[in-house]
Amino acid sequence: MADLGMTVTPGEGMTRIQVTCEHQSGLIYVVPAERSWVCSAENIPAHALAGFFRELVALKHPGVQDLMQQWGLYYRQLPLDGEQTSESGQAASGK
Repeated sequence: MADLGMTVTPGEGMTRIQVTCEHQSGLIYVVPAERSWVCSAENIPAHALAGFFRELVALKHPGVQDLMQQWGLYYRQLPLDGEQTSESGQAASGK
C-alpha cells in the first residue's frame, strides 16, 4: 500500500515502511518486540510507532523537541475508544 511517499509492506514477522521523496529516502523496519506483544500482528506497526513517539515526546528532551520542531513533527496522544478526554486534551483513563 503506497500513499503520500510512504509505502507500507507487511511481511512475515516484519513490516517495512518506505518513506521517499525527491530529496530523501529511507526504510523503517517494524518487528515484534518486548512492548508490542499486546497487539495483533497487523497492528504492531501502528502500536510501535504511537508508543515510540509517545515516550519520545514524554522525555521532554530539548534536543529531541528541537529536532522534531525543525522537521515539523509533532505528536499528541489521542484517547482510545471508550476513553474520555480531560480539558488538557490528554486521555483520562479513569484511574
